[in-house]
Amino acid sequence: MKSPAELDDVPWHALTHAYGSADDVPELIKALYQDDDEVVDESIYELYGNIHHQGNSYSASAPAVPFLAHAVLHVPVKRAELLMLLAVLADHDPADVDMPHWPSGFVADICVEVCRVLPELMPCLRDAERGVRRATLRLVAAVADLLPAEQRAPIVAQIECVYATDPVPALRADAMVVLARFGGETAAFDSPLPEVRLAAAMLAVQRSEPPYPADLVNVIAEDGAEPDPGDDDFPWSDTMTQDQRLTRLLTEDPDAGLTVAARWITAGDLGSRGSWLAGEIAETWRDREPAVVDLLLAALPHQRGVRNLGARLRTMGHWIERLPAPDAELRDTLYQYSDADEETAEAALAALVSSRDIRALNLVLRRPNARLLAAAARNFPKAADQLIPVIRRELAAGATGNECISLVQALLPFGAAARQAQPELVVCLETRRAAIVAARQLGANGVATQEITDLLHAAADSADPSLRATASVAHHQLTGDSDLALHTFEELLSGTGRTHWYLSFLEPLGNAATPLLPRIEPLLEARDEWTRMAAAEALYWITGSPDRAVPVLAELVSPTPVGLRALKALAATGQVPEELRPTLRSFFFSPRRLIPNSPLSGQGHQDEELRTLARTLLAIG
Repeated sequence: MKSPAELDDVPWHALTHAYGSADDVPELIKALYQDDDEVVDESIYELYGNIHHQGNSYSASAPAVPFLAHAVLHVPVKRAELLMLLAVLADHDPADVDMPHWPSGFVADICVEVCRVLPELMPCLRDAERGVRRATLRLVAAVADLLPAEQRAPIVAQIECVYATDPVPALRADAMVVLARFGGETAAFDSPLPEVRLAAAMLAVQRSEPPYPADLVNVIAEDGAEPDPGDDDFPWSDTMTQDQRLTRLLTEDPDAGLTVAARWITAGDLGSRGSWLAGEIAETWRDREPAVVDLLLAALPHQRGVRNLGARLRTMGHWIERLPAPDAELRDTLYQYSDADEETAEAALAALVSSRDIRALNLVLRRPNARLLAAAARNFPKAADQLIPVIRRELAAGATGNECISLVQALLPFGAAARQAQPELVVCLETRRAAIVAARQLGANGVATQEITDLLHAAADSADPSLRATASVAHHQLTGDSDLALHTFEELLSGTGRTHWYLSFLEPLGNAATPLLPRIEPLLEARDEWTRMAAAEALYWITGSPDRAVPVLAELVSPTPVGLRALKALAATGQVPEELRPTLRSFFFSPRRLIPNSPLSGQGHQDEELRTLARTLLAIG
């Protein structure tokens, strides 16, 4: 290791980090020795940001290691943080070590330096602070696969001492995990310490394949209910905490995961472990929503704090939309929570709306907001006479930003009845509040007045290209005159940038957009897949012929956002290439979700769309 006096021996000016020259690294390292916790914390934060930025390493990273190791021994108040910085720097996938690129990589250089200084840092395993001992174990784990033979035996002996004698059970469990990385014995299921039994079960599960053995699942369910309070601050060498790794393992076996989640919830859902695990399973596997919603319902009384309770209710609301008939107990519980504090009540009411309980409609009408009105419109499309006046009132009150956008979009399920809100939409367009969605709705409404067409004509000259596109198309829908739209799109498609975005506005023009074909057809061979997809989609809208569009769309079909959009466009053509059917069958029959999606209530789930579209296309003869 090296002291700050040796910093000048390193040509930092010739090295780089995430923000360019590494000239500032010496001053950051010197700051670690300041008698000011705030200065030291800032220095560590800056070092995380530049020599290890978002998981990336740089030419300045390895030269900093000997200096950081020196600081570990001479800055005791920040010893754990500095050890963790070294552990994170040395993070690597052991499989990478055998790859041709490994010897020339920055991470390899870092690991060489860490292995060199590690023997001098091992006394930290006897530090009085449990966090320091824990961070030292993480550092050893980070380079366990790379330690020279002469270093392994003494280091393993010290880890074995921690496993046998450390007064903190969680550290004994950590030591066992590190020993496993050296090939040590891990079957400690008879240990009197639940932390050790849990770690042993996790290691055994990692070596097995789903479905996991019932005895291992039982150990995890029994000994894993209580979270380790220090786990979050000490990720392992794969940058995951032990708890995150356990959740990932259990998510891979949904039956085991749901069994464990149920046991943890029964034990009090400490740290929301059981309910979080249940939510992850629903997000990973299809058709698990009924079981997951039941578990989340059982977990509600255990939630500590408004934030946790609101999070569980929002997750429930997301998955309740997938239930064909939410039962009375579930709906009654949500109704009860809708009378709680403001944050909890809104989350509960959103979930109640998703359950299609008529009481939810009445509650939304009494205490409306934009998000709830949009959800109510989607779930109660026959309630136009009740909801539209409230939406109009909220728009007239001056809603702005995302709230205004949600209110205008709430009109979509009501079809022709949305024309009642024409005056408010005109004001939105005139004042540029949610102008894009307002212009789109005015065009869809099909009611042309001189005031509206003049406003749309003016908006088509906006500096906002998305508003220009929407307004010009809406103008065409109301007047039948395509000149304004053609002129607008000639300009938009001749530039660079969001070409695929502009193409997505063309559908209402239909064959009136035929003069744009010379600009659209070359885009079928664009490098960007979103552009190819949008060009094929637009080509079909304009020509009505699937011949050129279908091959492009079929090639793009995949379980990705752009692949899903291509699948939607393909469904609109009614054409299914025979060679695509095996892919469609895999989309439809997969038990696992193929497209991830955040569980935000009311936003739908792309994987559900993928499966539905696959079924629709497979039904086409």
